[in-house]
Amino acid sequence: MSNARHADGAKAGSPSTSGAVRVAFAFWITLVGTTVPTPLYPLYEREFGFSSLTVTVVYALYALGVVVGLLVFGRLSDQVGRRPVILAALILSVAADAVFLAAVDLAMIIVGRVLAGLSAALVIGAATAALAGLISPQHPRRAATVSIFANLGGLATGTLLAGIVSDVAPDPLRLPWAIVLILAVIAIIALRGVPETVRERSPATLRVQRLHVPSTIRGAFIRSAITGGAGFAALGVFTSVSGLFLGTVLHETSHTLAGLVVFVAFTGAAFGQLVTRVLSSRPALACACVGLIVGACLLAYSMWMAVLATLILSAAIIGLAAGAAVGDGIATITTKTAPQHQAEAVSTFFAILFAMLGVPAVGVGLLIQWIGLRHAGEVFSAVVAVLALVVLLSLFHGGARSEARTAG
Repeated sequence: MSNARHADGAKAGSPSTSGAVRVAFAFWITLVGTTVPTPLYPLYEREFGFSSLTVTVVYALYALGVVVGLLVFGRLSDQVGRRPVILAALILSVAADAVFLAAVDLAMIIVGRVLAGLSAALVIGAATAALAGLISPQHPRRAATVSIFANLGGLATGTLLAGIVSDVAPDPLRLPWAIVLILAVIAIIALRGVPETVRERSPATLRVQRLHVPSTIRGAFIRSAITGGAGFAALGVFTSVSGLFLGTVLHETSHTLAGLVVFVAFTGAAFGQLVTRVLSSRPALACACVGLIVGACLLAYSMWMAVLATLILSAAIIGLAAGAAVGDGIATITTKTAPQHQAEAVSTFFAILFAMLGVPAVGVGLLIQWIGLRHAGEVFSAVVAVLALVVLLSLFHGGARSEARTAG
């Protein structure tokens, strides 16, 4: 037994390209499963007879599952190791896929969404921290890049996969889940042999953690979280009601098109994080704020004039802006936080983002009942633009104070 512990400890903290690829795949497929329902919601509405408000509530329950999971299990991989937590996330993902595969009513959809939320919560902190340990410490931003591509790339792929399969294949409410379930099982098998990156492990202590950010990065963290949160709020609304908008306003019934809009948004977010590779933190975040303001204006115009082209353009711009903000936050955490606190800080960051992903979607769902879809979209766009403007002004104010201190 002692030899096994010694061998595992010898692996801990050492870079491993193969291990990083396997963890990234596990991260990706877990997040793929969380967005498969997006283009299928109109089908579920017809199949089980629920309303557009129910869709946003179901989506919010997924986000709630993520937030609760992050708050309860956010420190778990710091204690017991990254690999066991990633494995648990994959098992929950398979369970969620199986529930959807067998779903016959709304209750099963809710159970599946909550399981998917918990699987995402477990994998986000653990896989992000694992990649930071498995990828060479000489390239700290590379780990952040791989992590966000796996995360946001998975969210993007799930929507497009489900949209295409549901349009061209039989049994659209079953086949996408069968594909994702098989890939998740492959990820479980592939996880064998991945080096553990936690050197010193301790017994698990499951309790609701307070949202904690190391004081050394607090200001940068808050600005990134607010900007990224505004972007995630927009992504959440795209995910929950884009199919409804396309069907009822634009009279577009293609599930592939509904999946494409969300795919463009999350793909934009995946590539948006690359802004942090060429710009320092403050200019990158300023670009993100400007992008959110422009994207929100285009979204409002799309709702007002019912134009598909500007809807897709707004999804791309908002995605790029959100990705830049998220990339800045993750890079700050992975480069300026001690390894034993990284998963906790990442979990706190994504708890904020996923709260913003789910709560505004319900708000928009309620607004739709009161003032209609198009006006609800316009109000929401204004809120996103105002949040981005507040952060942008704080960046300029902070920069002016820094220059004044330097001159003094």
